[in-house]
Amino acid sequence: MKNIDTIKISPYAKLHAPADASMQWTEGFWAEWFATCRDVMIPNMWRLLQDDDISHAYANFKIAAGLQEGEHQGPKWHDGDLYKWLEAACHVYNISRDESLDNMLDGIIELIGSVQRNDGYIHTPAIIEARKAQDENRFHERLHFETYNMGHLMTAGCVHYAATGKTTLLDIAKKSTDFLYNFYKTATAELARNAICPSHYMGVVDMYRTTGEPRYLELAENLVEIRNLVQGGDDNQDRIPFREQEKVVGHAVRANYLYAGVADIYAETGDSTLLDTLEKLWQSVTSTKLYITGGCGALYDGASPDGTEQQHQITRIHQAYGREYQLPNLSAHNETCANIGNVFWNWRMLNITGEARFADILELSLYNSVLSGISLDGKRFFYTNPLRSVKDMPFELRWSRTREEYISCFCCPPNVVRIIAHVNDYAYSISDDGIWANLYGSSDAHLELMTGEQVHLKQETNYPWDGRITITVDEVNDTSFDLMLRIPGWADKAELRINGEPVETALEPQTYAQLSRSWSAGDVVELTLDMSAQVIESNPMIEETRNQIAIKRGPIIYCLESQDLPEGVSILDVTMTPDIILKTSKDSTLSELLPSITTLSGKVHLADISDNWNGQLYRTVQRPKTRSLNVQFVPYFAWDNRGQSEMTVWIPTTSLWR
Repeated sequence: MKNIDTIKISPYAKLHAPADASMQWTEGFWAEWFATCRDVMIPNMWRLLQDDDISHAYANFKIAAGLQEGEHQGPKWHDGDLYKWLEAACHVYNISRDESLDNMLDGIIELIGSVQRNDGYIHTPAIIEARKAQDENRFHERLHFETYNMGHLMTAGCVHYAATGKTTLLDIAKKSTDFLYNFYKTATAELARNAICPSHYMGVVDMYRTTGEPRYLELAENLVEIRNLVQGGDDNQDRIPFREQEKVVGHAVRANYLYAGVADIYAETGDSTLLDTLEKLWQSVTSTKLYITGGCGALYDGASPDGTEQQHQITRIHQAYGREYQLPNLSAHNETCANIGNVFWNWRMLNITGEARFADILELSLYNSVLSGISLDGKRFFYTNPLRSVKDMPFELRWSRTREEYISCFCCPPNVVRIIAHVNDYAYSISDDGIWANLYGSSDAHLELMTGEQVHLKQETNYPWDGRITITVDEVNDTSFDLMLRIPGWADKAELRINGEPVETALEPQTYAQLSRSWSAGDVVELTLDMSAQVIESNPMIEETRNQIAIKRGPIIYCLESQDLPEGVSILDVTMTPDIILKTSKDSTLSELLPSITTLSGKVHLADISDNWNGQLYRTVQRPKTRSLNVQFVPYFAWDNRGQSEMTVWIPTTSLWR
């Protein structure tokens, strides 16, 4: 990203963004997604955001600026939806250098600046109300999401500056950050509870890294401390002080944003008590509360702490992490924003530690529970991401079971677009040792080492559909550095060659293979990861998936859709043996939308069980007639792209009837 060299290196992080880096996807999986983001997602979402009959995000700013009559409409966090789209557009501009996009951004930023108060406060619901009531009207309602919106403004300002070199949006973000700094100097502990869904933790640190202003780091540290002064509730992770927390609870988006922000603060301060807490919380999620897709936040609603003797401490929580191993399929919430927050958190933990386990979770969530939030054509969105969907559900769910062009709570769509727009930033990192390859995909990367040496790498691969990865050192000044290649945790076998010769080095799953040598232009590194399909079972404590199995190939989780079954056959009629033989295949409809996509085919069993229960809840076991059938499995992220369907990730084992 341009001007990235102005960003401060975090002293307590092991990995860093390469200075003065230029990295683009060239072909294959991520190049296809980026092209859709550039050509469809960005213009389509701008159309939605500025159409008063669909969304009011842009109109709210015009009303707040006095350019249009009307009332604020939409959720209190609607400003943040526009800021997230702005950030995505900036990432796309950084690659495309599209002058028309740059000019459009200038106009939007000018409008945003005209709304901001002189003291830096900006939040259109309050500003619109104040125009009528002649009242500053700030922080009167703790669920107004003021700081959430400002946090996204801060991050967008930093990204816009890095992409364009212009300070227009950054100056607006500075004023907002200064406002928060001054506000928190005198804020009561109760007012501090306005930190709902704390994107501003990340945003404030972004501002510190971009501007070098020490007051911003001071503010970031104080944000953690002041939340400890209030006994709130688990819904906002403030029932007990942060450093005393050992289990992940409450609203999953708020939790993951908090943890990502605290990881940023650790990277700048080295406060080991923060990292110790983050490690405990990470273990809590990954060992007891994470879906096979990397999704998180299992429950629509719950109560926490569960079963406490202190009844007055029980609070309602929503979009929430549930109890340990409480991972329902049909009613799984898994909000797209929570899954994106999980990526943010693990990305920061990877940077801090250089440990591949965090990259594994990042990759798992990114390829599955994040991409499932948007259709392959880039125009429709999921708010929730269940692992099973059936036709005749006996209960209603709050959110649609098919993707929609516009969601009334529009936080997820611009969030998924911005992460697709800048996933190239996750591909490579640098450290004092050299270059780290985190995510694989055909690309062209110009990187600057910590020593100032320039390195040009070309990567060729059909990952994640093929495990063969070739990295060519295209340009280098015959210098010595380490090239660290991630060996994913799912890769039971791996081979490595340099210039055709086998490399004798450890290739353990969930580690980075370290190649130390003096590199010359033309050196070729070939990494081959075993892409055999794997049949996965869950911990038996997960009641909803006991005696069921799922399919994973590389980082991709697969599912079964009813389109790939005979007419009239439900996914609930299907069973599968653990020794199923799976072959790669193609689906013409899906390939039109994502050319590189790979499906799997294999033999399952259909159980002819009477579904006429006559209102019974239980009955004696019926031994069914079974028959075999070859079916297609599609990547989980790609379901619901061929019309509304039934779908399941987990399939019962056939062994019960064998």
